[in-house]
Formats: sequence, C-alpha cells, structure tokens
Amino acid sequence: MSNGETDFSRLELKLPNCLDNYRYFRSKLDRSTKLLVLVKANAYGHGAVEFALMMQNAGADYLAVALPVEGMELRQSGISLPILVLTSGTDFFEEMIENRLEPGIPNLYTLKSLVATLEARGIKDFPIHIKLDTGMHRLGFMSSEIPELLDYLKDCPYVKVKSVYSHLCVAEDPSMDAVTMGQVEMFRKNATAVEDALGYHPMFHLLNSAGIERFPEYQYDMVRLGIGIYGISALPDVHLKPVASLKVKILQIKELKAGDGAIGYGQHGEIAPGGTRIATIPVGYADGIDRHLGCGRASFSLNGHRVPTIGNICMDMTMVDVTGVECKVGDTVTIFGEDPTVSEIAGILDTIPYEIMTSVPRRIERVIVRR
Repeated sequence: MSNGETDFSRLELKLPNCLDNYRYFRSKLDRSTKLLVLVKANAYGHGAVEFALMMQNAGADYLAVALPVEGMELRQSGISLPILVLTSGTDFFEEMIENRLEPGIPNLYTLKSLVATLEARGIKDFPIHIKLDTGMHRLGFMSSEIPELLDYLKDCPYVKVKSVYSHLCVAEDPSMDAVTMGQVEMFRKNATAVEDALGYHPMFHLLNSAGIERFPEYQYDMVRLGIGIYGISALPDVHLKPVASLKVKILQIKELKAGDGAIGYGQHGEIAPGGTRIATIPVGYADGIDRHLGCGRASFSLNGHRVPTIGNICMDMTMVDVTGVECKVGDTVTIFGEDPTVSEIAGILDTIPYEIMTSVPRRIERVIVRR
C-alpha cells in the first residue's frame, strides 16, 4: 500500500471519519450488544482487507461477507475476527472449514450438504448461523419450514447454532413501519422457537444500519452495521462522515478555441465561442464513472471549484471543463467524497449510494489516511 502521493488514481479511506461513524452507531447499543460490520463486495468498494483491519482494530466483534472467497481473502490477510458468510452456497464447505468461516444456513438442503462434509471429516459442533425469512423473501427459512429444521437439528451433533438472524427490508422508510414491525414479531416468534428446541440461547440479530438508528430497542444480542459505517445515515438530520474519497490527478490540460472541433467520442463536447480549457483525468467508466455522468451532468471538485464533465466519459479517462479555474497538471480532482458526496452522484444517476461505492474497481488503489 503506497502513501498515495504519486498515484494517478486512489480511493482514500479516512480513518478518523470511519471511527467517528463507528462510535456513533456503537453509542446506540447496550454495552453487551455485539457489533458485526459488513465487508462484503470488497467492503462496499472501500477495500475489504484495508477496511476489515480498521474494524478489527476499532473493536468490532464480527465481520460478514457475502461469499466464501471473500472470507478466505480476509483470513489470508491476517484477519482473526469471526467471519459470517451470508451466502455460503454448497460448493466451498471444505475451504470454509479450513479458513474458520461460519456459514449462514438459509435452507435444509444447504444444512444437509454441510453436515455431510462435517460427518466425513469427523467434525462436530461446527458453528453455523440460521437465516430466517421474515418477509424479504430472498433467502431463509419460511415459518412453515421451521418444524422440519428443528427436527433435523435435534439429533445433529455436527453443528452448533451460533446465531439466528433475519434481515429488515424497509427499516429506513417510516411509511413502511408496519411492515418492519411485522418482521420484528415474526423474527421474535421463530427465533424463540429455534432457541426453545435447541435448549440453549444462540445470538439473535435482526437490525441493519437503518434499524440500529430507528429501532435500537430490537438490538437483541448483535447488530449488523453496513452502509452506515461507510457514511450513509437513514435519518435526514444525521450527517455521517464519508469514509471514502475518490481522487485523481490531472494528466493533461488543453486550451481549445472555436474551430478546433468538438471534444470526445461522438464529438458531444462543445467548445465555447470564446474558447474552452479542458483537463483530462485518468478515470472512466471502467473505474465506476458511469457514462451518464458525462456531458456536464456531473461536476467534480478541483482547487475549491466545481468543474463539469465535458463530452462523453471514456473507458479510462474523462474530460472536465476547467475554463477559468487555476490548475495545472498533477493537481487533484475529487470525484466523490465530501464534495461532491456519493449521495449527490447517486442522485444524478437515480440510484443508491451502494451502487456508486461498489462500482470502484480493484485497480484503483485503496489508501488509508490516518489523520
């Protein structure tokens, strides 16, 4: 990991902002409540290894990833926290066992496949997490499937239920609170049924980031912190700090005059009658800069000014209009961060901040900024 001073393109992760966000959510919880941080999808685009290290040092109790390969990467990088694999599938149980990864179990087929592997290896009391479907209808045991699950677990020495969990689908939307309360009640009923059948208390966890902010009374034994740790709040009056800033350096500046033609693919960048000064920066749609941000629909930050895109976004490069802005080759342009925010970029594209964050590819280096 470099210090970012000479990199053309970098995603800066500001450690103080991350810790401030962590403390904000931690303050919503009882001292005994565990906090799990989601680092799936390359930590929402922030860099899984870098972010997991920050969370491990900050005091997180658990991490969660979507896929076994994501958990394996963390283990190979020295991450020692317990890791829940939300989408464990049925093909990587050997690797999960070797890497001490704890599978989420959404159905009996997956559970039986895991048990077959454990039985063949003579492993007992392997930690698993039972996923309940309380209304999102993505993954998890339906209420009607709980009796069969419990009947199977009753005589199964190969697994130990570490937790029972579900996922809220509209916790951020006050107009849908009746749906959320229905999910809460269904979770309470079915999780308690699992506990009663097991004869011991596994951890219960239901709340996501929005749930932590809006329904802390249902925090149970653990909560799962996702988008909130990265700087997005569900509450309109709470302004969390953005952790990631995508920054690039100007490659070239051109002074163009009327008659020089238009700019970029398709010649969609018009030169003003009095001339236009453009700067080329080394990111494009292969770096998550959506083509719909081109032709002036978005503007980025340069030396205290906003500079709009001009012409179409290219695969690896983008042109911005720097007319009237004092700048030189090597100056830094901020694509998103504090100005503009990732929410602003998402708004232009009529999408959500998650999509913008996770679109930044691995070829952009992640750099931890510690102050």
